[in-house]
Amino acid sequence: MLDREGFRPNVGIILLNQKNQVFWGKRIRTHSWQFPQGGIKHGETPEQAMFRELHEEIGLKPEHVRIIARTKDWLRYEVPEHYIRRDARGHYKGQKQIWFLLQLTGRDSDMNLRATDHPEFDAWRWNDYWVPLDVVIEFKRDVYQMALTELARFLPRVNHHNRYLRGGARPHQREASREERHRPAPVQPDDDPADPE
Repeated sequence: MLDREGFRPNVGIILLNQKNQVFWGKRIRTHSWQFPQGGIKHGETPEQAMFRELHEEIGLKPEHVRIIARTKDWLRYEVPEHYIRRDARGHYKGQKQIWFLLQLTGRDSDMNLRATDHPEFDAWRWNDYWVPLDVVIEFKRDVYQMALTELARFLPRVNHHNRYLRGGARPHQREASREERHRPAPVQPDDDPADPE
């Protein structure tokens, strides 16, 4: 299914964990890394295609994610001719994509790269949101940059728990010396050591 200009409708997926790191998949039998993506079938909405691709490529179901945002318009990239099948040359130009930003609400263990008989990835990892794009095939890099840039303003706030405050200590306090740690605390004049309060 191509549009008049020769672009195939497609969806791209940026999946976040709770630290706003992104899912990064290694294309099967290659050294190329990418976000999940796939074509929109006839009669599908971009959202329906996104959920289908999410399951086919990484095994997640709608209950494992929350949609945060999507790109406003189609983002396009052209595929170099030597990557295009001979029978498609002349009328197929590339992909036009709607990108979705999703939050993983399930667990890492919910992911399954072998959810179908035709896996896309053979490895995955979490990466910083501004993932280095030099490992992405060159003709997709600009679209990745556009999608990441457009969707960055929707990133959820990350709740950084301060381990010092949670433990009761303050980060600016110096650590007590060995002698101070083993010295008995002085009793204040109005304190009665026998009184539990």
